[in-house]
Amino acid sequence: MLYLIEGFDKTDSLPLRKQTRGEHLKYLELLRTDGRLILAGPCPKIDSPEPGQSGMSGSLIVAEFDTLDQARSWADKDPYMLAGVFERVLVRPFIQVLP
Repeated sequence: MLYLIEGFDKTDSLPLRKQTRGEHLKYLELLRTDGRLILAGPCPKIDSPEPGQSGMSGSLIVAEFDTLDQARSWADKDPYMLAGVFERVLVRPFIQVLP
């Protein structure tokens, strides 16, 4: 089943996000290699594809896992979560209708 994983950044997390980005992308690459990653990306704080120093408000991932518990476990081990970029993470089932 698909699960939506939404991480919400802590205030002033941009320096830590930049520092941890490489590890986070490697972690996502494991899902992609397994064919389980549907989409992933950051949510800018401002209405711009290049938010600069405004930074990000969080990240969104949609991926396939066998259970909600497995999706939560994966999210708990995300380098952004472990490093303290996220103040909280929401994990919930997702049904893709389109495309």
